[in-house]
Amino acid sequence: MSTGNERIALFIDGANLYATAKTLGFDIDYKRLLGEFRSRGYLLRAYYYTALVEDQEYSSIRPLIDWLDYNGFTVVTKAAKEFTDSMGRRKVKGNMDIELAVDAMELAPRVDHIVLFSGDGDFRSLVEALQRRGVKVSVVSTVSVQPAMIADELRRQADEFIDLAHLAQRVGRDPSERPIRAPGTEVPGFVRERPRPPRPIAPASPIAGDDFADR
Repeated sequence: MSTGNERIALFIDGANLYATAKTLGFDIDYKRLLGEFRSRGYLLRAYYYTALVEDQEYSSIRPLIDWLDYNGFTVVTKAAKEFTDSMGRRKVKGNMDIELAVDAMELAPRVDHIVLFSGDGDFRSLVEALQRRGVKVSVVSTVSVQPAMIADELRRQADEFIDLAHLAQRVGRDPSERPIRAPGTEVPGFVRERPRPPRPIAPASPIAGDDFADR
């Protein structure tokens, strides 16, 4: 648990957090999530990582990304790549592990505690590198479902493991409220969208996406 004087930064692997919350049966209320970690210390930065797939008529999580952009998150995005696998299925690759890792290492000298929202075992080396620089690292995922949503090696490496199921009452969205993300969103780790002119605002922070088969 954080102390009140800690400088904290959040790094959210968007696709992974979405999948974990969905498996637990609730939606994240990102305003409440910010409030929860602001109550634990000085929240220096909150990064959200997502890949974007262009040329789709409707962008299902654009409302979420826009809201995050204007409400205290640094949203980091990049274009995802579409390809056809050996079985002839169209798939999307939008992995943002490198972007998240580079940002975390750059911010490490300015924070005491990094909270990583992901269960991806590929982040174990990043956690270890941050710890060598004197940064405490907590990882948020869940072991409350089977199979667990977090890789065992990542959980073991973290200084603290926070089960998202235990945060649900504090960071979950009230079911009676309309969710920020648009209905029908399947994988918010990436967004398909029609090309649009750049907006005159600061770039957002990334959320990590993996390979997802088109449905």
